[in-house]
Amino acid sequence: MEFSRETVRKIRGLIVFAVIVVVVGVNYRTVLDTAAAFLKMVAPFLAGGAMAFGLNVPMRFFENHIDLGRWDRYKRPLCLVLTLVAVCGVLGIVMVVVIPELVRTVMVLEDSVPLFFADVQARLLRVFADFPQIETYISSVQVNWDEVIREMAAFLGHGAGTVLSTTVSAAVSIVNGLTSFCIALVFAIYILIQKETLASQAAHVVQAFLPDRAAAECIRVAALTERTFSHFLTGQCVEAVILGTMFFVTLSLLRMPYALLIGVLIAFTALIPIFGAFIGCVVGIFLMLLVSPVQALIFLGVFLVLQQLEGNLIYPRVVGGSVGLPSIWVLAAVTLGGSMMGVVGMLIFIPLVSVVYTLLREVVRSRLRQKQKMREQEALEE
Repeated sequence: MEFSRETVRKIRGLIVFAVIVVVVGVNYRTVLDTAAAFLKMVAPFLAGGAMAFGLNVPMRFFENHIDLGRWDRYKRPLCLVLTLVAVCGVLGIVMVVVIPELVRTVMVLEDSVPLFFADVQARLLRVFADFPQIETYISSVQVNWDEVIREMAAFLGHGAGTVLSTTVSAAVSIVNGLTSFCIALVFAIYILIQKETLASQAAHVVQAFLPDRAAAECIRVAALTERTFSHFLTGQCVEAVILGTMFFVTLSLLRMPYALLIGVLIAFTALIPIFGAFIGCVVGIFLMLLVSPVQALIFLGVFLVLQQLEGNLIYPRVVGGSVGLPSIWVLAAVTLGGSMMGVVGMLIFIPLVSVVYTLLREVVRSRLRQKQKMREQEALEE
């Protein structure tokens, strides 16, 4: 029995694949260690790629709205510089606004926390005045705040001593981190400057090594993924800014304390899809509770109202619409991503599920059309 050349090639490929699987299975620890070392080596370049992807969103905005006419060859460098200046400016403004407010809040908390717990203890004594045993137990609870502060200082001193004893390793870690960041930033800049060329080269590689139909489909899916992730990143940032501004304006109009700090905090935590704002809510309630329980209740009511507006009106239209994903699938993607990969999974899974949802919808519609044609053909034959 003779085999054709194509059959021999397939059998050879199966044998090679089986050998590779067996070798990897037997030496899986070595393979995992090698993969980890390789990922560590290319981590700055992966970070640079992710950085370039994020910076490309505001850079594309500048490119679409800037026209230099006959000086158009300077458009790309100018847009890149404007993007870096804009990102650094936003981070700088946030730090200048938030850090003084945060320092002032910590100084206020140093005096407010002992008074708050003393007030809570007095209220509990009045509530349980008819229960002598509980009243005696509450009265026996005493917190020496001077001792707490001394223990915290001693802990920080011990931690500082530990850090000082490992100064060399700490310095090496800092230098390595800065080096990796600089490499990632330079790599991201190169990607942004030559993004069309790199995209064209990647498409040529895919077309060279894959069949025409598979190459076309691969390029289409890559373009869909890039578009979806870009729209999601834009929508998520817009949604966070809207929510933070809503809280700042509302709390300011109600003359409530910590309006700016809570607004910025909720804007940052809102970058975590759907559930992120609740982190800011917990911190806000704690801060308001130290001022007045009534203020904390008012803040909770404000949060519930604004969160309902954001969750039912703003988020599905700004973010869900930007990735073409129904609201129920946005919630499912956030839950699944958070359970598998934490905060990073929440950010990744919404656009990822959107891509899968779009591709699956296309496949389902194609198969339904094929079945409809088959039914029509069968009806004609009958």
